[in-house]
Amino acid sequence: MEKIKGLIDAPFTPFKANGDINLEPIPAYAAMLAKNGLKGVFINGSSGEGYMLTTEERMTLAEKWIESVPEGFKVIVHVGSCCLRESAKLASHAQSIGAYGTGAMAPPFPKIGRIEELVKYCEAIASAAPLLPFYYYHIPAFNGAFLPMTELLKAVDGRIDNFAGIKYTYESLYEYNQCRLYKGGKYDMLHGQDETILPSLAQGGAQGGIGGTTNYNGRELVGIIDAWKRGDLEAAREKQNFSQDVINVICNYRGNIVGGKRIMKLIGLDLGPNRVPFRNLTDEEELSMKKELEEINFFERCNKF
Repeated sequence: MEKIKGLIDAPFTPFKANGDINLEPIPAYAAMLAKNGLKGVFINGSSGEGYMLTTEERMTLAEKWIESVPEGFKVIVHVGSCCLRESAKLASHAQSIGAYGTGAMAPPFPKIGRIEELVKYCEAIASAAPLLPFYYYHIPAFNGAFLPMTELLKAVDGRIDNFAGIKYTYESLYEYNQCRLYKGGKYDMLHGQDETILPSLAQGGAQGGIGGTTNYNGRELVGIIDAWKRGDLEAAREKQNFSQDVINVICNYRGNIVGGKRIMKLIGLDLGPNRVPFRNLTDEEELSMKKELEEINFFERCNKF
């Protein structure tokens, strides 16, 4: 099965002022990401407020993204849901419209507490789109599924034929690397933390990744990998440290989903508000965040249209 090389973006979902999804910005959004070196999108995930969308909205967004992306630009559809039947429906739909792959995090409710429960969950979704690679999205901070991923790989090996790998969004670089090394690198381990791309490269991994701050800081994050490949460690370090500076700013403004989405407006693509219960930035907070970003010269280095 193909292993993804380069960075995949986790896009925000554009909303109108009344909270309806807004498809209009997606073609320009897709073109901007490709221009700045991203290799695809992982839609309807946590950055995209996927669990706050209806099934119909998620399908409509998937169709629009696939219609809008340039040739060769991968669209992976997050299909995780608290209703497994809805997940299977979304996965089948993704296959029918020509998505590159599907993915799912463990549901926030009911909490999955055993590997076998997680395998059955993944198995049901992956079997609904058997022609597409399936990625498990490991983000235990969102759903409490603090399970050993090496054990998951052992359990799915030989059982889920289209299990491609894991989007690994967790702090354990040791476990990430152990998963990467499993059976000589059998599975695709997509690095999911923009703040630690460089140390993962040093371990031999991070050939591919899925990020959220790539929405607006993709040029610098792609630049980390490019600098590493050409042996320029100092440039890679500088870009990683700058990327952490950007993350430090958004952490002051309710993180990537809220603060990061507002940054898109500041760089030229207004994607609208977040859905309730997210607390949107006030105008005063937006000005304050803009000032903090200016202090680190963000607007000279951010994604360009």
